[in-house]
Amino acid sequence: MFTKYGYTTLGIIAIISFLLISSSFFVHNSILKGLLIIIPTVFLIFTMNFFRDPERKAPSADNVVVSPADGKVLFVKEIEDKNFVNSKAKQISVFMSPLNVHVNRIPIDGKIDYLKYHQGEFIAAFEDKASERNERSEFGITSKYGKVFFTQVAGFIARRIVYEIELGDSVKIGERFGMIKFGSRVDVIVSSEWKEKVKKDDIVKAGETILFEHVK
Repeated sequence: MFTKYGYTTLGIIAIISFLLISSSFFVHNSILKGLLIIIPTVFLIFTMNFFRDPERKAPSADNVVVSPADGKVLFVKEIEDKNFVNSKAKQISVFMSPLNVHVNRIPIDGKIDYLKYHQGEFIAAFEDKASERNERSEFGITSKYGKVFFTQVAGFIARRIVYEIELGDSVKIGERFGMIKFGSRVDVIVSSEWKEKVKKDDIVKAGETILFEHVK
């Protein structure tokens, strides 16, 4: 299954690949012929892999925050949030390599009460300062258990952030809401009473892996 956010790109790459491979039948140089077949085939396979969109099953508990993205945990740290949570808080950042699934999912049930898009730089997404300096979209969900703030952060390669949610929307944990194209990162920030459930370097899955749990 492929994400709808990649249909146009997939179509363009498929057409270009078909034309290049077809042209190889009219080339007599064996090296050039091989390149005209191998390079577009590899690029098409990479693009298809990037835009894959597997089904995920969200946890049944409502007192948890799940990862919005597939990838590797970069940071688990304490911060002072001044955007939405407005208190001492905990942050978990997840880095998505070009090989990860890049469809992003809602981290918790609630209502979108904050939404802001920032134009910015494109420094490497694994740098700590990327969350403040890079191009990014910011979202705040008011949930049954308090405020949850999360971001899509563009990286050195990623140059396009896509999201479909709007201010005032009611959202459900695990729902697809967008993607960042070609490598990037997400940050999730909650108030300090939440308990983190992952550690640095853990591998997480969007919509399934629990990042934080709130003790009822």
